[in-house]
Amino acid sequence: MTRASTVITMTTETASQAGPAGVRLQRLMTWLSPAFPVGAFSYSHGLEAAVETGMVTDRASLSDWVETIVATGAGRVDAALLRAAHEAVAENDGDALGWAVERGDALRPTRELGVETASQGAAFIAAIDRHWPAPALTDLIALAAYENREIAYPVAVGAAAAAHDIALVPALESYLHAFAANIVSAGVRAIPLGQSDGLHVLATLEPVIVAAAALARTRTLEDLGSATVMVDWASAIHETQYTRLFRS
Repeated sequence: MTRASTVITMTTETASQAGPAGVRLQRLMTWLSPAFPVGAFSYSHGLEAAVETGMVTDRASLSDWVETIVATGAGRVDAALLRAAHEAVAENDGDALGWAVERGDALRPTRELGVETASQGAAFIAAIDRHWPAPALTDLIALAAYENREIAYPVAVGAAAAAHDIALVPALESYLHAFAANIVSAGVRAIPLGQSDGLHVLATLEPVIVAAAALARTRTLEDLGSATVMVDWASAIHETQYTRLFRS
């Protein structure tokens, strides 16, 4: 046996010993990586307008802003939609999946936030369907087309996770972390802040993200909504902001 074939054999055996959990973790990390082609870097979720108007000016105010979004804003809504889509696919419940698609398409407080979730959802589901296809995703795409609905980003992630046997808890926590990290990254660029400040904000958000994911699993799906009026206002005025780096 050559050295090359020995390495290949050892690598295959190691992957086999790692089991499906290792593969699922890699997929989740890949799907929610900043490098995944959904264009997340181009959205600030209204933060750019908040910086322009002086509502967010430093590390502390950025941390408060993102924490509020995760706990009571779009993070709260997205976590519920992700859970709904995940459970619908896991239980092969077409009506429940339709509910998630409809709510995800309807819950858009501003035009730009609607573009943010719909564009990322479309890009995400297209990439997953191409590289990690699954019958459940084909059904989701067909359902959305039949209902003339766009697939919101959290609905796409929840459905993909369930279709590939990725558990709800890590999917929720990873999604919320990626969502928060993207807003923090926008803040680092827009305020601007140093990288260390951005890391500090992410560190303070860890318990917030865990708590938000836990609450999403215990709430009823009818308890769906947000309470971040200033975030929505910032997003609305961003549409006419004179100079802009971000699409939302």
